[in-house]
Amino acid sequence: MLHSRRTRATRTVSASVVAASVVLAGACSSAGTGGGHEADTYTWWDPYPQHQEGSAWAKRVSDCGEQAGVQIERTPSDTTDLTNRALLAAQEGTSPDIILLDNPALPTLADTGMLATVGELGLEVGDVDKNLLAPGVVDGETYGIPIGANTLGLYYNAEILQAAGVDPQSITDWKSLTDALAEVTDNGDNGITFAAIGTEEGSFQFLPWFWGSGAELRDLDSPDAAEALELWKGWLQKGYAPDSVLTNSQNTTWEEFLTGEFAFGVNGTWQVNSAAEAGFDTGVIQIPAQDGGVAPTPTGGEFIVAPLQTETDRYDVTRQIVECMTTPKGFVETATTFAYYIPPTTEGQEALLQEQPDLEPWVQAVRDAKGRTSDNLGTDYPKISEAMWTAVQNALSGSATPSEALDQAQTEAESATGE
Repeated sequence: MLHSRRTRATRTVSASVVAASVVLAGACSSAGTGGGHEADTYTWWDPYPQHQEGSAWAKRVSDCGEQAGVQIERTPSDTTDLTNRALLAAQEGTSPDIILLDNPALPTLADTGMLATVGELGLEVGDVDKNLLAPGVVDGETYGIPIGANTLGLYYNAEILQAAGVDPQSITDWKSLTDALAEVTDNGDNGITFAAIGTEEGSFQFLPWFWGSGAELRDLDSPDAAEALELWKGWLQKGYAPDSVLTNSQNTTWEEFLTGEFAFGVNGTWQVNSAAEAGFDTGVIQIPAQDGGVAPTPTGGEFIVAPLQTETDRYDVTRQIVECMTTPKGFVETATTFAYYIPPTTEGQEALLQEQPDLEPWVQAVRDAKGRTSDNLGTDYPKISEAMWTAVQNALSGSATPSEALDQAQTEAESATGE
């Protein structure tokens, strides 16, 4: 059923928001086609500069345009630049027709009033898993659809575990994991590597342990949160994890794991193909919660959103392009194009598993995952996240105890969010 569409132009983006975006972006240009859209060309921005013209992804995008009877002019850029350019374009009235946006950035764009809701575009999202749709919901309105999701798991080196007499299926909580790390290191191998870098990647990797303790992001200094940070700190002190985690990105963490010298590596769905090609036998289990069961892991992945346009007659084709990306078949095509995106609907997940049954652990992990901006955090999430990753850095470097670091983080988060 088609819902009524907005007929107004994009709401003016506040000067303070744009100023902040300029600071973040540096001297970035504000490309876009604005009100001078060509009828048979639709503009598309995405955060995949690694997928150039002629790539499988570029063809996937252009095929959706062809199915809608138009050409797509695709502009890729890195994630941060994309968000900042989108904010500037909204102020200038030069927004593209479609943006593929990293999910934590969606509330920032929605908060400016520059995005159409899925209802206004006539799109249905009832089949999308609620936990995966949640990052796109702001103040009760849904502003985008996930094209897929990825998340974190605990990869393991099967040969190291076997040599140490560790059954990966016996790892069901923090204690059994720590015991396994002790067995591995006693046997002469390295334990676990992860990314604790002072960026969003560090928060992304800490969240499963933070949430797995029962902690909540509005309460960074809770006893549960302290236990999660003490877990990581204890691993470093005992030699179960290397000091390099303080500067490890997710890519450098993976490079460490691929040396074959570590029993475990925390990393994401996107490393499935690389793990299969490693020079040793690998496997993956879900990250355990403190007292047993599965810890919620953060959802990664992009949402497809549509900025408001002055030429509202373009929305019908926009809807067709979005639908091409978000049908069950479309979700699977995206998943297989990237080889690591899990469809956000049950039907899409089941179709993917028919083609690639070995992805079952990742499908389950995505079903159990949680959006970073969930719990109505919205635009507060980046401020809380920065305070959290700073606390992780301070605790692991030894400049503060876990409790001290988190106390300071809570103070900083409350100041930044006005709580």
